Amino acid sequence: MNPTLDAYNIDDLRRMAKKRLPRGIFEYVDRGAEDEVALRHNTEIYRSLKIKNRVLKDVSARTTETEIFGRKLAMPFGISPTASAGLVSEGGEVGLARAAARMGVVCTAATSALTSMEEIHEAGDENLWFQLYMWTDMDLTARFVERIKAAGYKTMLITVDGPVPSNREYNYRNGFAMPLRYSPRLIAQILANPGWCLRVLAPQYLKRGHFRKVNNPPELASKLTQIDVETSYTKPAAQNWDDVKRVRDMWPGNLLVKGLQSAEDAVIAADLGLQGVVLSNHGGRYLDSAPAPLEVVPEVRAAVGDRIKILIDSGARRGGDIVKAIALGADMVMSGRPTLYGSAVAGEAGSYRALDIFKSEMDRVMAQIGVNRIDELGPHIFWNPPAWVPVPSRN
Repeated sequence: MNPTLDAYNIDDLRRMAKKRLPRGIFEYVDRGAEDEVALRHNTEIYRSLKIKNRVLKDVSARTTETEIFGRKLAMPFGISPTASAGLVSEGGEVGLARAAARMGVVCTAATSALTSMEEIHEAGDENLWFQLYMWTDMDLTARFVERIKAAGYKTMLITVDGPVPSNREYNYRNGFAMPLRYSPRLIAQILANPGWCLRVLAPQYLKRGHFRKVNNPPELASKLTQIDVETSYTKPAAQNWDDVKRVRDMWPGNLLVKGLQSAEDAVIAADLGLQGVVLSNHGGRYLDSAPAPLEVVPEVRAAVGDRIKILIDSGARRGGDIVKAIALGADMVMSGRPTLYGSAVAGEAGSYRALDIFKSEMDRVMAQIGVNRIDELGPHIFWNPPAWVPVPSRN
C-alpha cells in the first residue's frame, strides 16, 4: 500500500472519506450544531494568527517530542474521544489505538465506542486514555469506573459539556441517529454506497453483530435505545462539580474534565485536585455561539498557571495549528475528525497517515520559525497578534 494514500493534508483525507461513507454517517462525523458558526470559527481562528519566519537559525537538532503525565509523546497531540470510529471502518476504535501507539501519541477511548474498552486497551499502549460520561446513578458510575481501572487505563477524562442534547438538524434530515437505526432515508444512502456495506457493515455483523454501544452497563442497555433517553441517563442536567469530586475520590490515576470554555471553571478543576482540563466546544457540535477553545487558552493559563495541564481540542487541521496552540500556552492539542477521516479511507493505515501529516507539518513549521524544541514556543512567534494573545516576555 502507498503509505501516503495519495493524501497530502487532512483535507485530502476528508474528501476521500466523503466519497467512501454514506451521507448520513459522513455528516454525523463532519458537521456541527445549528448554523455551524462554532464549527467554522474553530478552524478560522487558527488561520487568522500569523507567525514569523526566522532565518539563519540552526534548527538541525529540532524535535517535536514532548512529555505529559510522565509519558513521552512524539508530538503534543492526542486523538479525541469519538463515538463513530466503528461506523467509518470495521473495528475503527482498535485501528485508532494502534495508529496512535505506532506514532507515539495519546488516543482516548470513548464510553460510547462501538468496541469494548478492553479490546481497545489491548490494541494500545500506556498513552491510551479513557473518556467517561457520568451516569445519573453514581453507584453505577462507581462500578463503571472500577471496570475502567480493571481494563488497565491510567488517565481518564470526564466530558461535561452536554447537559442536554445538541441541535444537529442534518441528522434529522438524513434519518440518522445514534444508536444506529435504519430509517428509510439512511437505508437509501447505504444502498447508494455498496463499498461501505462491504468494508464496514458486513464485517461488523459477521464479527460483532449489530452496531451498539458495547460499553454501556447491562443495567441500562435496554433503556439506551433513543438518543433523548440516553442523554437523560448519561448527561443529566442536574450534574455538577460534586459529581466530579465523587469520581475524583474513586479514581487513582490522572483525571481531567473535557468541555470547559472558561477560566473560572478551570480554576475550580484545579482546586478540586484534577490533573488537567480539556478546553473544548465539542468540535462545534453543541453551543453554536461558543468561542473557539484556542481563544480561551491564554486566559485559562493566566488563571491556573502551572497547577494543571491545559489541553485543547476543536479545530486543529494542520501541524502549524499545534504550534500555535502550544505557543499560546496549551500543553497538548487534541482532535477527533482528522483521524476519523483517515480511518474511513484506510482503517489503521489511514489514521496513521493523518497523524503523520500533523507531525511532518509541525516539524516543518518549527524549522521555518527557527525553533528546535517545544519549550521554545511562546507568543513571540506571532506577527501582529490580536489583543487576546499574551504579550511576549522581554526576558
